Amino acid sequence: MPVDQIPIGTFSRITRLSQKALRLYDERGLLVPAARDICTGYRYYTFAQVERGIRIRHLLWLGFGLSEVETILDAREHGDAGMIREHFSRRLAETERELGRLHEIAEVLRKQRRDPLNGGFRMSLTEPVIKDIPAMRALSRRERGVYQEAIPRMIGEICAYVYPVDGRQPAAKVAGPVMFICHDEEYRETDADIEVAIPITGSVDLKGTAIGVQTLPGGRFVSVLHTGPYGGVGKAYERLFAYMSEHGLAPAGPSRELYLNDPCQVPEEELLTEVQFPVMDLPPSP
Repeated sequence: MPVDQIPIGTFSRITRLSQKALRLYDERGLLVPAARDICTGYRYYTFAQVERGIRIRHLLWLGFGLSEVETILDAREHGDAGMIREHFSRRLAETERELGRLHEIAEVLRKQRRDPLNGGFRMSLTEPVIKDIPAMRALSRRERGVYQEAIPRMIGEICAYVYPVDGRQPAAKVAGPVMFICHDEEYRETDADIEVAIPITGSVDLKGTAIGVQTLPGGRFVSVLHTGPYGGVGKAYERLFAYMSEHGLAPAGPSRELYLNDPCQVPEEELLTEVQFPVMDLPPSP
């Protein structure tokens, strides 16, 4: 065996990549051994391949998938710094979202220790009611993204426009609470169709902003008021769908979540969220 040929077992110890993983990377063309015994098929690597192996392990440790690792290493070979920067920026954003989620979990677990019978999670729901809600003009911002990241950011953008912090007059007269409008028929981890709106009256100047004005449709809505952390709002939807089933109603459009107080000013146990669903009567059974 030539001096610069490293058996797969030794190469595994050097790079801290398992032999099973190395075989997979060989099949994918991600890290192909420099030589292979024609009789046994045993794989041999070179010292020049150690750096690539260590880079693969490092990128996997950072949370990149194998396809992303392949793209990043290919971009590095071609000197495409922009591509590498784009992947790292995306991974950083994903990591920061995950950190936020883990922080919320840690807080719930701390409360669980103090209040084991309630699971660290207190909330209350009102009984559903039917409301006739008129159409309303609203400032609106709509995009695709991740709920936990996009909703608070978009609310901040609209509020910064309506309530400028530099001493200017408010850009519009607010006529109701800020709301999230869900345009998807199912929960989406990513690429959710998210709209944030706030009702207004009077004139408004939208030059230089990504915010628009639209008329939110009115109609008959079934409504529930949820008190407690935003993470428990799903119970309100559960109650609304049960109510609709009991009363022969069906959804007639996207749901709305109205945020009736400020999470920066009240504890999460006192957060008020009104969930509204436009409804229509189901046709009678034949």
